[in-house]
Amino acid sequence: MIDTLKPYREYKKSELPWLDGLAPGWRILRGKGVFSAVDVRSGTGDEELLTVSASDGVVPRRLKTVTMFMAKSYVGHKLCWPGDVVVNSLWAWMQGLGVAQHHGLISSAYSVYRPRPEFTGYARFFHYLLRSSAYKWELQTRSKGVWLSRLQLSDGAFMDMPIVLPPPDEQVAIARFLDHANGQMDRFIRAKKKVIALLNKQKQAIIRRAVTRGLDPSVPLKRSDIPWLGDIPMHWEVRRGKFLFDRIDVRSRTGDEELLTVSSSDGIVPRSTKTVMMFKAASYVGHKLCWPQDLVINSLWAWARGFGFSKYHGIVSTAYGVYRLHHEYRLRWTYFNELLRSPSYDWEFHARSRGIWKSRLQLTDASFLDMRIVIPPEPEALEIVRYIDESTAGYSSAIQRTEQEIALIREYRARLIADVVTGKLDVREAARDIPLAKPEETESPAEEADLVEEEVEEALSAETTHE
Repeated sequence: MIDTLKPYREYKKSELPWLDGLAPGWRILRGKGVFSAVDVRSGTGDEELLTVSASDGVVPRRLKTVTMFMAKSYVGHKLCWPGDVVVNSLWAWMQGLGVAQHHGLISSAYSVYRPRPEFTGYARFFHYLLRSSAYKWELQTRSKGVWLSRLQLSDGAFMDMPIVLPPPDEQVAIARFLDHANGQMDRFIRAKKKVIALLNKQKQAIIRRAVTRGLDPSVPLKRSDIPWLGDIPMHWEVRRGKFLFDRIDVRSRTGDEELLTVSSSDGIVPRSTKTVMMFKAASYVGHKLCWPQDLVINSLWAWARGFGFSKYHGIVSTAYGVYRLHHEYRLRWTYFNELLRSPSYDWEFHARSRGIWKSRLQLTDASFLDMRIVIPPEPEALEIVRYIDESTAGYSSAIQRTEQEIALIREYRARLIADVVTGKLDVREAARDIPLAKPEETESPAEEADLVEEEVEEALSAETTHE
């Protein structure tokens, strides 16, 4: 159905830089002609808490993992109703907005815009339009600020923004078509994410056993005296971090070294390979340096694997901790990287990070250096790393391939939505053919699990077979 979509037969000239032409019957109005600003406050603070998600728009906070603190009282906080456009003004340029489907409480820093009576039926269309890649340029251009992470969209800028408007019947067809297409793509992505989760679970099981039990199942074991870890091989050591690492604090004299950042998925990587929304400093003179085989820890995100051993020489944040293995342990750095980033140590890093809010848990130098770390002999440690590399290669390749499939479908979805909401593609006929959704067509959990297990086998079929 999607492959058969075609443009309208003719277009009239558009004055918008990102829109080549305007479909027949469509028009463009300024935001103030479509919306009115709303500021209604809660008298009790008892309404449902809502939040703005870049991925889903306006949703109940209970459905999201929100690390911000809970207020003692929500009296005086803003309210929104179904159909209202809610905008996180600091993140509008990153799709931090959407149309509410619930009545509830939102941050008093958010903006609320209500469609004028003529456009009350456009809620779903506005949700897709304002969150589309076509409007990302418009929202970023109209958001002002010194830092990329602090660009702010004012009420005046939103109200002056051009809003593309199809005729009433066409916007209904567009919303119906996109709801249907989006549902299909969401189902695909959910299935693929489950595949990735299972692949990661199997991969992590291999790593966990290897780094904590070694490769010889017949070796005698002893108590590790680490409650969450259990037994370890008899000939292995357990030592505090202070007997393995030295804290390093060397600063850049020129600020010209490569900028590095910490990724929870990849460890220490060049900042150029990641989308980092932090501001760039005017100068990096005096910032911390690390070298290959140094352990770099983002102390605020250590509990979420915000650390790793670096493969690079470069500049890291002055707030990061940098630690260097003692000479006798240097060759085992790849083993320690696998060990500390394994599920076995997730609990340890989380338990040792302290703070009032989850988003502000901090791992101090003293707490890390007091951590008990498992140490196999050097030859065995290197053999464990080789085994992990070989045994998980198939899983890693399958995960990467599945992630690429998700990225491609997301890219396709973004392009499809942008083309449909701006009138580049005519969906009126396609929308008429969409059947009404039936609740019984939703898969049961058992059916979804069976599908995922089959897809795991398929994902691994081109790689090495694992027991």
